[in-house]
Amino acid sequence: MITPEALARIGLFKDLADDTLAHIISNLTPHAIEPGTQVLSEGTEDVAMFVVLGGELEVLKRISSSKRAIRVALLGPGDWFGEMSLLDPKPRSASVRALAPSTLLSMNKEEIQALIYDRSLRDYATFMTNIARALAHRLRVTSGILSQAASNVHNI
Repeated sequence: MITPEALARIGLFKDLADDTLAHIISNLTPHAIEPGTQVLSEGTEDVAMFVVLGGELEVLKRISSSKRAIRVALLGPGDWFGEMSLLDPKPRSASVRALAPSTLLSMNKEEIQALIYDRSLRDYATFMTNIARALAHRLRVTSGILSQAASNVHNI
C-alpha cells in the first residue's frame, strides 16, 4: 500500500498537493511485474508512463546495425519511464524489461488529465515541470557521454 507521503518522495510527484496525491493513489492500481517481462518495446506506439514503486528494470536500446540491444540504464524504486509519450507522439525510443520482481504504477494521458489536470492546474504544471527537469537532466548526462565518446574517437 503506497501512501501520499511515499508518493511525494518520488521526484515526479514532488510538490503536488496532498489531496491530489491521495486521489492518484485511490484511482490507480499498482501492477506486479515478473522478471523478464517486457514493459515497453522500442518502436511501438503507446501513451502510458510508468513509475517504479519496487524492483529493478533495464532500459534497452537497439543497435541500428543489428538486432541486438544494449543496456543504457537501470531503473529502481522512485524512477519513472515512458514520460516522453506524454509530450511527443512518436514511437517508443527504447525497450524496458524487468530484471527482478517489480511493482509499477502506470498512467496514460487520460488518467493524468482526470487525476491531476482536471483537479488542479497548479499540480498539473508542477507535474509537467518535474518531467521537464528529469528530461533536462537526462539530456545533460547524454551530452556529457557523447562529448566524452567524441573526444575518445578523435583523441582529443
